[in-house]
Amino acid sequence: MNTRAGGVAVPTARTLPSGPVPPNGAAAGPIAPVIPSGARPASGRRGTPGRAASPLPLAGSPPGAPAAARDVVYGIGRIDASGRVAGRVVTGVLGWRGGDRLTLTAEAGVVIARRDPGGMVTVPARPRVMIPAPLRRRCGLQAGDPVLLAAVPGRDTLAAYPFAVVDQAIRAHGALPCGEGGQP
Repeated sequence: MNTRAGGVAVPTARTLPSGPVPPNGAAAGPIAPVIPSGARPASGRRGTPGRAASPLPLAGSPPGAPAAARDVVYGIGRIDASGRVAGRVVTGVLGWRGGDRLTLTAEAGVVIARRDPGGMVTVPARPRVMIPAPLRRRCGLQAGDPVLLAAVPGRDTLAAYPFAVVDQAIRAHGALPCGEGGQP
């Protein structure tokens, strides 16, 4: 124990070796390294040996928050230089294949694609959606822009939301945290 000024005893965190201390304050011999054991418990996971680790809880929606629609599949895509958007998971859910015909429209900055035997756009061999230049211009989409893809299999429809539209919707609901001075 060390004593501070005022006579208060304070325990020290380390134990000093007994015996003579070298004049430079160095330890008398080498200090053994502390290396964690590479052995794992019998279950193969960290935790209490012999006890299976329980899975971590998933984040749920906060109380009062709307649940995600179960009939919609979301993904992220990026517009390439030719106006194509690839979203394998999303187009896979829709079952669109090369040669399928689509009708594309634009509403409020959002491109909507529907499978239509009389459609003007054909799905290429590698399932992607080709957004024609006039629709890209109307929606303000350029090569490299990310888009939120929303597939509704029950309606055989895919919507591509530019992030500017997503951002506008989020801000309209006041769902962004504010920084200093109330500014987002």
